[in-house]
Amino acid sequence: MKISERLKTIGDLVPLSSYPLDIGCDHALLSIYLVTEKNFPMVAASDNKKGPLEQAKKNASSYQVSSKIHFILAEGLAAYQEGMDAVTISGMGGLTINRILLNHKEILKNIKTFILSPNNYSIAVKRNLVKLGYFIKEEYIVKEKNIFYPILIFERGKKFYFAKDLFLGPILKNKGKDPLVREYYLKELKEKEALLKALPSSFYQKKKETKKEINWLKSILF
Repeated sequence: MKISERLKTIGDLVPLSSYPLDIGCDHALLSIYLVTEKNFPMVAASDNKKGPLEQAKKNASSYQVSSKIHFILAEGLAAYQEGMDAVTISGMGGLTINRILLNHKEILKNIKTFILSPNNYSIAVKRNLVKLGYFIKEEYIVKEKNIFYPILIFERGKKFYFAKDLFLGPILKNKGKDPLVREYYLKELKEKEALLKALPSSFYQKKKETKKEINWLKSILF
């Protein structure tokens, strides 16, 4: 089936032995991919809006996989049901993802794996998951329509990270020779340098922080 590179990458990273829940499933393309291409026996797809969920059900029907996708109308982790042990979230801002996780912290003990692809504030997502008792197992970058998206895999467990590691990505920073990763870091450097120039001199702390981030990026690139 035709699916975006971002969703395909996420789908390929879902543990094959898991019962995954896709939060904010939109048209359920990820869930359909999991059952048609990855042979998952059952997956769950949730959304907090009736319209997208109804369209998702129609899409599943057209692929003849309705019996393998459990559709749930719910907000965030309120969609959790017994047995679900992996959660995917993509296409949302990082602060929204953090709110979803914090609103139902009691459910986190049941989730072994999170596969997240925030549209922004990815560092905030990393900080939040680490505080909640997860470590960063893997990191990827995908590029679609000239936009870079991080894909982050978290698993339950404790691990300490320095601020530099969370900013650059503790695993991504070791992939600096990958052309796509290097392109991503170069874009980040250009944006940070532009921000530094635009910041008023009164923003002393922000300027200091931005200079530090620029040096971190240069340490990877040059």
